[in-house]
Amino acid sequence: MLNLNNKMNCPCGSGVRYRDCCQPLHENKHSAKRAEQLMRSRFSAFVLKLHDYLLQTWCDKTRPDRLDLNDQPEWLKLTIWRNEGGEMLDQTGQVEFSAFYRLANGKMGEMRELSNFERKLNGQWCYKNGVVKDL
Repeated sequence: MLNLNNKMNCPCGSGVRYRDCCQPLHENKHSAKRAEQLMRSRFSAFVLKLHDYLLQTWCDKTRPDRLDLNDQPEWLKLTIWRNEGGEMLDQTGQVEFSAFYRLANGKMGEMRELSNFERKLNGQWCYKNGVVKDL
């Protein structure tokens, strides 16, 4: 896991310091209020290789049995393109985003996905699934 000091901006691209953005979510001090907030925290979790947080925020019915982050590229930047639903009173939401990365060989790439989120009975958002779009 990367060590972010208190002055570093959050990997999710919000422009806010990590300690004031995704870190409280990662440390289970509170939960995401909107689907986009969960999406951003999950991107940061991929950057920081927070295996447990990623599994914890996956919906029960679609959660994989295991998650190997060792073969992941280096995640560099997140761009949110659009949101549908996913607000405080919604039960479902979608977030379309691009995640930019660098492979071990130095090659750069972009993954564009339309992610689906739903609210659990306890009111917390979870990642249901996503569709990777062709670029």
